[in-house]
Amino acid sequence: MLLSDTFYETYSAIVVNKSRSALTILGIVIGIGSVIAMTAIGQGAQNSISANIQAIGSNLIIVRPGNQQSPGSVVSQGQGSAQTLIATDVDAIRTEADGVKAVAPEVSGRYQVTSKGKNTRTQITGVTAEYATVRNIETVSGTFINIDQEKRLAKVAVLGPETVTALFASDADPIGEQIRVNGVIFTVIGITKTRGGSGFGSNDDVIFIPITTAQQFLTGSTAISVINITATDASIMQSVQNQVNTILLKSHHITDPALADFRIMNQADIVATASTITSTLTALLGAVAGISLIVGGIGIMNMMLTSVTERTREIGLRKAIGAKRADISFQFLVEAVVLTFIGGVIGIILGWIISTLVEPYAGFTTQISSSSVMLAVGVSAAIGIVFGYYPARRASKMNAIVALRYE
Repeated sequence: MLLSDTFYETYSAIVVNKSRSALTILGIVIGIGSVIAMTAIGQGAQNSISANIQAIGSNLIIVRPGNQQSPGSVVSQGQGSAQTLIATDVDAIRTEADGVKAVAPEVSGRYQVTSKGKNTRTQITGVTAEYATVRNIETVSGTFINIDQEKRLAKVAVLGPETVTALFASDADPIGEQIRVNGVIFTVIGITKTRGGSGFGSNDDVIFIPITTAQQFLTGSTAISVINITATDASIMQSVQNQVNTILLKSHHITDPALADFRIMNQADIVATASTITSTLTALLGAVAGISLIVGGIGIMNMMLTSVTERTREIGLRKAIGAKRADISFQFLVEAVVLTFIGGVIGIILGWIISTLVEPYAGFTTQISSSSVMLAVGVSAAIGIVFGYYPARRASKMNAIVALRYE
């Protein structure tokens, strides 16, 4: 049987039952489109989170207070609430660690902030002058905290864009305006550039004040929430981290590293952890969407089995005039593959359209990769072969005489 004849017969079989063919193809379209769209959303989320983590600083090492995670425990004890880091730890790191470009401690907490009848609950972060450099913070208006303000416990504040929106009118210039935190009045001196989310909250819903002011008027403690350290080069980040660990163990008089009352992370570790989580999420989304592909494949098999039954006399006639089992099997297998191929092409287009529309309307970052498209094409072809094989084999094994007598 000529290949051209095979494709002509396939075209005729699909066109004869337009509605049934369209519904069968629709199952594949939905499956392929869902896989591509879900994979694009997951990949986009992974890239977005990684980019935002990279944006918080370059060659960054972060030290937080709290006991190290003990064997068998689910979470580290006291993480975030402990007060084990103090100013002498910062001084020790500055003077003793090699390869350190800058050290910027911070204290933070959430407080109710009011201004001109408006109020919001936001993150107040006490920082040093070096903080802007270490964490890649830029101002679009006014200035950031400086050393002089830090030394004299100045009541000044630099607002994030979201906090400005929450506290002031959309057309107002907040520079020079006053805000109140815990009864303390602060003067706004700057507005930071929009930085977006990091996967752990918004970087724009924040207020920066001098660290000494925060300790004196808000926390009432000399404890430090986080020590941010920038290494001079990415290649020595692990070396710097090991030095910081040794320095802090010595400073805290701890001989057993397992009993350390602090935790150190570097930027690469954070990115790797976030990537692992988002990769798992992407795989989960793809697997859930893949279920619809299986349903679509079952639809292909159902249609082909119905087609075999309806064309029983045709199969018998072909065998009677010399068609081989391989010819009959190939004919029905080609029909199944063509149906899934058409559905796959339309599904890829649908998935691309959905992924394109998700970003501007739903706010999710998406990224369509060539690998996901190739995977979708391969899966659609595989579905056609796998779910079309049994009906094709069943048709080829029919007895010609019995088939011709079929009513």
